[in-house]
Amino acid sequence: MLSRPQLDFLNRAVRAGQLQTTAGNPVTAELAAGLISVDGKVMYRIDDGIPVLLADEAMGTTQLHDFPA
Repeated sequence: MLSRPQLDFLNRAVRAGQLQTTAGNPVTAELAAGLISVDGKVMYRIDDGIPVLLADEAMGTTQLHDFPA
C-alpha cells in the first residue's frame, strides 16, 4: 500500500498536472489509495476498494523527483 506521505506527494503531482500513466495519459483524479510494487517503481490506483492492475493505467515513480520511499 502507498503510505500517507506517498499519497500526498502523488496528489500534489496530480493537482500540478505532473503525473502520467505508463501509457502517457495524464492522471487527472486524485488517489484515495494505491498499491506500489516491491521495487518501488510502479504504482496502481485503488478505486472503491478495487485495485486497478492494468499495465496502461499504472504510474511510474521515476517520472517524479524526490518520490518518498
